[in-house]
Amino acid sequence: MRLEKMGTRSHFLSAFTIFVKFFLPHKNHMDITILGIESSCDDTSAAVIRDRTLLSNVIASQAVHQKYGGVIPELASRAHQQNIVPVVDTALKEAGVTIDKIDAIAFTRGPGLLGSLLVGVSFAKGLSISHDIPLVEVNHLQGHILSHFLDLPDRQLPHPDFPFLCLLVSGGHTQIVKVDGPLDMQIVGTTIDDAAGEAFDKCAKVMGLPYPGGPVIDKLAKEGDPHAFRFAKPRIEGFDYSFSGLKTSFLYTLRDEMAEDPNFIEKNKADLCASLQTTIVEILLDKLVKASKEYGIRDIAIAGGVSANSGLRNGITEEGRKRGWRTFLPEFKFTTDNAAMIALAGYYRYMNGNIATLDIAPVARLEELELTVAPTAEQ
Repeated sequence: MRLEKMGTRSHFLSAFTIFVKFFLPHKNHMDITILGIESSCDDTSAAVIRDRTLLSNVIASQAVHQKYGGVIPELASRAHQQNIVPVVDTALKEAGVTIDKIDAIAFTRGPGLLGSLLVGVSFAKGLSISHDIPLVEVNHLQGHILSHFLDLPDRQLPHPDFPFLCLLVSGGHTQIVKVDGPLDMQIVGTTIDDAAGEAFDKCAKVMGLPYPGGPVIDKLAKEGDPHAFRFAKPRIEGFDYSFSGLKTSFLYTLRDEMAEDPNFIEKNKADLCASLQTTIVEILLDKLVKASKEYGIRDIAIAGGVSANSGLRNGITEEGRKRGWRTFLPEFKFTTDNAAMIALAGYYRYMNGNIATLDIAPVARLEELELTVAPTAEQ
């Protein structure tokens, strides 16, 4: 499955699109400035990049969801509406850039929560119309992967060479992606049920830990024995993942032990977290190692919210040492949802002439996400 599907429907592409495709690549790339807008879930973010260098990255998180133990879509949408104007304004000011200097507006089209996406897409359209700036739609998951090519004003970050494998791990997705170029990605493995991030959060919830559970488990795991408990691992063919069996195994362990000792969770919380985290990391790395062998690729990256997990970061680093990989771990500020990665993905699409039209709509599901394709010379 391609992470970016080639479009089949016709698009009303302006003469400007043709200009971007065939004349812009000859322009000095160092003066291309992109405004990125991200609103796929519960973080409102805006960022400005020039070429691949990050000038600003502003994120407004939403604490309102914590008391509900998960993201409430309607509340997320309302918070995006409140946050998006000041967030974009702050991003422009921190970058020292005025809106008339922006070459394109990159926005997350999907996947994500439909109401949240709608706020970002609508705002990007309004800004595009009012200032006559072209729009570039971005696949949120591609943004996570391409975050490895961001640079900072004071230093260049390490970048993988093409092709490389990226383990994309978040609350909603778990994938192994073969990356042959910025616009050429292929999903070679994906979860058939829950994502790794969901496994963390749902297991944390049954232990009574606060939301989001992943970071809490990570913190407690540092104090526990990773081999204190054994939980079921899936047997799935190929490079696909499954975490539903692990969740069931974890739940049954708690049920059986608490029948004997009602205080079992409290007494063993650190060991439970350490054992759960170790099991999830082992499941993730097992398929990644197999994919590396199958494709003969030794540049290995991780991305997504779960890439901030210390167990996963240590695990992939250790595997890299054993197997001669070059491993690439994102800086912590680029692991969560952020507009910097959207701006960078937008930069590559803009340079390829992939300009979006104003009739474009947000898409919640990855399977339905079809991005605009640049015109060919014949068109």
